[in-house]
Amino acid sequence: MINEQIRDKEIRLIGENGEQLGIMSSKDAMKMAIEAELDLVKIAPTAKPPVCKIIDYRKYRYEQAKREKEAKKKQKVTEVKEIRLSPNIDDNDLNTKANQAKKFLDKGDKVKVTLRFRGREMAHISSNKQILDVFLEKLGDIASVEKQAKLEGRSMSMVVTGKK
Repeated sequence: MINEQIRDKEIRLIGENGEQLGIMSSKDAMKMAIEAELDLVKIAPTAKPPVCKIIDYRKYRYEQAKREKEAKKKQKVTEVKEIRLSPNIDDNDLNTKANQAKKFLDKGDKVKVTLRFRGREMAHISSNKQILDVFLEKLGDIASVEKQAKLEGRSMSMVVTGKK
């Protein structure tokens, strides 16, 4: 809230240089802000009494947006990459998929490994779980299981993350 939007009877006022000016009525604070040709901004509305500051509102909004943008830069977004396998996959193909998963894990992404079953392959689900175990073994010491292998419809999947 700024200027006339502040309807509180009493507020704690902070000057433009950061000095405490004490508790006063919002009308008196508004007069002081007008004299300084600045804005009266409520910065802590939940405090008793609410805290207001005399500042240039446009500059305040600019600095706030700048801080938010800087905080957003430092965030790391992890993606979940998916690798699909089939029950009759060859060793070389499995090695290729494992190498791709290593690249994803090195970048800091999570990897969802999905083993898809089609037709009669559904009859041999338990024996094909070993493919996921072999895949995890190939990732070796750089990966850890975040979500264990689980059968969901016609596919079995697990989520793997990189070790730090």
